[in-house]
Amino acid sequence: MIDPDGFRPNVGIILSNPKGQLLWARRIGQNAWQFPQGGMRSDETPAEAMYRELAEEVGLQSEHVELIGATRGWLRYRLPRQFIRRKSHPVCIGQKQVWFLLRMLCADKAVCLNRSENPEFDSWRWVDYWEPLNEVVAFKRNVYKKALNELAPLLFPDGVPQPEKE
Repeated sequence: MIDPDGFRPNVGIILSNPKGQLLWARRIGQNAWQFPQGGMRSDETPAEAMYRELAEEVGLQSEHVELIGATRGWLRYRLPRQFIRRKSHPVCIGQKQVWFLLRMLCADKAVCLNRSENPEFDSWRWVDYWEPLNEVVAFKRNVYKKALNELAPLLFPDGVPQPEKE
């Protein structure tokens, strides 16, 4: 499902623990870390897609998390030229994402990265709130920054921690 502008609808998941740290996952066979995310199906709302992706990618169900908030609209990023599949139709030039902020309510041992037929991640860890900006692949960095900035006040109502210098 690609929109008329060439963007694939997608959801991103920022999962926090009670300390305000975030779940950071490594893509299988790569030294590439990211938040869980995934494409929406044509019959899904963003929230439905988020809960499906949460189950598929990290093995958690809705009762394992508390929904804290979501970005107000779509955040977009363009794919680098080498990742655009020009022979597919319609051509996808990037992703538009609604980002969700969740708080995990269960023990860490509930996280299971191999619940789906095609796992995306082989490892995960808790990281400080702003650390993903220093580690995510460059073409996603601006979207991560926008999502983290917009959602931070919801997780830290008494004051958002300052990011370390990039």
